[in-house]
Amino acid sequence: MPSDPRTLLRSRSYLQLLVIAAIFGVPVSAAAYGFLALVSGLQQEVFTHLPHGLGFSSEPVWWPLPVLAVGGVLTGLAIRYLPGNGGASPADGFKVHGPPTPAQLPGVILAALATLIFGAVLGPEAPLIAIGGGLMVLAIKAARRPVPDQATAVLASAGSFAAISTLLGSPIIGAFLLMEASGLGGPMLGLVLVPGLLASGIGTLIFVGLDAWTGLGTFSLAIPGLPHFGRPTVGEFGWALVIGLAAALVGSGIRWLGKRLQPYSQRMPPAAALVAGLIVAGLAIAYAEGAGKSSSEVLFSGQSALGPLITNSASYTVGALLLLLVCKSLAYGVSLSSFRGGPVFPALFVGAVGGTAMSHLPGLPLVAGVAMGLGAMSVVMLTLPLTSVLLATLLLASDGLAVTPLVIVAVVVAYVAAARIAPAPSAESAGQAPAGSAAAAGPAAAPGPSVTPGR
Repeated sequence: MPSDPRTLLRSRSYLQLLVIAAIFGVPVSAAAYGFLALVSGLQQEVFTHLPHGLGFSSEPVWWPLPVLAVGGVLTGLAIRYLPGNGGASPADGFKVHGPPTPAQLPGVILAALATLIFGAVLGPEAPLIAIGGGLMVLAIKAARRPVPDQATAVLASAGSFAAISTLLGSPIIGAFLLMEASGLGGPMLGLVLVPGLLASGIGTLIFVGLDAWTGLGTFSLAIPGLPHFGRPTVGEFGWALVIGLAAALVGSGIRWLGKRLQPYSQRMPPAAALVAGLIVAGLAIAYAEGAGKSSSEVLFSGQSALGPLITNSASYTVGALLLLLVCKSLAYGVSLSSFRGGPVFPALFVGAVGGTAMSHLPGLPLVAGVAMGLGAMSVVMLTLPLTSVLLATLLLASDGLAVTPLVIVAVVVAYVAAARIAPAPSAESAGQAPAGSAAAAGPAAAPGPSVTPGR
């Protein structure tokens, strides 16, 4: 490929690359939609229809125990016995990985399905990123035409873009997430990004079209019906400092728990995932009994529970919100250690719960508290400050622009505070380029394994 980006942009090979990205983006997007629809449908079967089929009028309070036990064993078996270890462990953070090989794809898919369907506290964005990139590589190999390694990496990245095109509410957020996580920069940024944006736009059309055809939804994150927010005040900037520091403490604790338990999962994946599943189920039951709410608010990624939580915040006492914060955070940390999924949606949900709880304090409106909680917790768990600001801003629709200054302050405080809390890098790791840097990613690196639909 020419070293001059302008020469490459004018070349026939680059136009061919765009055409391939557009064509292959269609089946990849359809496969991603099918994956999310399958997860959503099976969640309903396991947590709603199966209890009714067994004669229960509603889901028994103890139901998460056997369900999470089965999910833990299945996830552990996929990690232990299938190629690829079920994908990258989320306990290592949101990092750039190469797309799975065709032999590794079944393990990635099965581990993700066992995690998401049975209620572990992780999201589908990481498996989708891996599946999208892996399917694109599989399609390239099936075409049986020689494709340069650099072009394959760009197309794999485009597959990841297509797979999560609508998951975060907008294809722009998904594109920005992958761009910042992969560390793309310099004059090659646009050349690598354009095929991904094209595939992402096509993916959005596929999701919308399949929704119109099936009526299953687009599986897109949305927070409707928020109250109007005016202008930030000086007092709210003070709360931004507090929320940023609080998120750094809570998020660092969640990450520490996941890393602390990870070695057990690496040694005995099925047994560790079984125990982790039972712990998550126990936390969900404890919250349901203590707060009188549904255990599903602790289980799953929190994607579909986020909107109702904010809309119905008046029905939650401060005690119930704090109990939910504790149980969800612990379940999140435990899930990071042994299951396979993404960290984005649980981070958003935990941040929203914390912001909602703090909005009961004087001088902090609900929308401002939620926005700052979303951004601050996201940056602690993802270490992507620009994406975290964008997530909180775009998810809040018309209120987004008004709260952006507050979100920026909360995100910066949380980002710096979490970095200072984190252990100092060892001498060995200090000599390596960080995962998000351009040196580590390369000019055409493709994001790989790194949302939960329905729940």
